[in-house]
Amino acid sequence: MKRRPIVAANWKMNLLRSDAETLVRGLLEGLDGTEPVDVAVAPPFPYLAFVGRFLEGSGVGLAAQNLHWEGFGAYTGEVCGAMLRDVGCRYVIVGHSERRQFFHETDETVNRRLKAALAQRLVPIFCVGETLEQRKAGRTENVVGEQVRGGLAGFGREDVAGMVIAYEPVWAIGTGETATPDQAQAVHAYVRSLLASLYDPDLAGGLRIQYGGSVKPENVAELMGRPDIDGALVGGASLKAASFLGIVRGAV
Repeated sequence: MKRRPIVAANWKMNLLRSDAETLVRGLLEGLDGTEPVDVAVAPPFPYLAFVGRFLEGSGVGLAAQNLHWEGFGAYTGEVCGAMLRDVGCRYVIVGHSERRQFFHETDETVNRRLKAALAQRLVPIFCVGETLEQRKAGRTENVVGEQVRGGLAGFGREDVAGMVIAYEPVWAIGTGETATPDQAQAVHAYVRSLLASLYDPDLAGGLRIQYGGSVKPENVAELMGRPDIDGALVGGASLKAASFLGIVRGAV
């Protein structure tokens, strides 16, 4: 089944407003809107509305880096899905390994955030991935499988069909290390087979699974050439227009 690739830029906690403007202008100048790939940009919260104004009418989707599972209320420092929709977000990243590592996200809280995203008609980019220690111990499939099952607990077929899954080996994020195309493909194929068993083969065959972890213009084409890899969630290389555009072009 032919799936349309999706390449998303996760700026993390980087850039000031002037840098964000320079970057997004550079991206839009390099895209003509005919690329056979979906493109999304996830700035830090303070710049969502600012960046979103540049993206209007461009076809590039605005993404948030996280959301809280509750709606409005006394949750100081948090942002709810309705707010993200209100400033024009189409996507939201959920369960990124840095959220799990530094902010104690669990499969349970990831599950609640996914529900909150779907309730606001946001497309979740649901992240899963193992640490280096877990990979060395031969536990990659166990860990990733637990994250998929925990994150999707209680979801029906139609809920999951509207998601994107991102496989991000923790040991490859921001380290310069990249899973080999065969390593990445093996985990993507495992996730797809797991989805087929949890739901059905048609859903699994249609769902997009991106790879994240030190993706660069130099390695994207080989990664995207594998049958189960449907795009990239890009960190450091998304902070320069030229490198991110190179990844978008390599994902075609």
